[in-house]
Amino acid sequence: MDALQSLRSSRDEKHLKALLQSIPYAQFLHIDAELRGDELTMILRYHDALVGNIMLPAIHGGAIGAFLETAMMIHLAWVSDTDHLPRPIDINIDYLRSGRALDTYARGTVTKHGRRVANVRVEAWQEHRDKPIAAAHGHFRMKDEQGDTV
Repeated sequence: MDALQSLRSSRDEKHLKALLQSIPYAQFLHIDAELRGDELTMILRYHDALVGNIMLPAIHGGAIGAFLETAMMIHLAWVSDTDHLPRPIDINIDYLRSGRALDTYARGTVTKHGRRVANVRVEAWQEHRDKPIAAAHGHFRMKDEQGDTV
């Protein structure tokens, strides 16, 4: 049984972390996840390799973008009954504030979940959730009823 199938069967934090460990880029970025009640919170653990501007220091926009994309995929896998990670069709990112040298958190919302396509929105923040540093909206391919990727 792979990590995604384990997550589908149990919906617990242990299997969620195993799924993240199976994604090399998530490991490289030090992406983690926590369950707080029934809410899934993704965490980009700060480390020096994330810094894009050493003068501030600020987290590189590409690292924030990759974190948001991963957060959307994991959130969609979390709420869906799918046996594969959703594939991004397109993603739009709004950079709202500079990401400082701190851990970054993100939570997602599925705005539409169809048979073939799902729309997801995610916001990232650092110290205060009401002051997001970035937001993203993405469309993801899902499998159709016959199990074929569309």
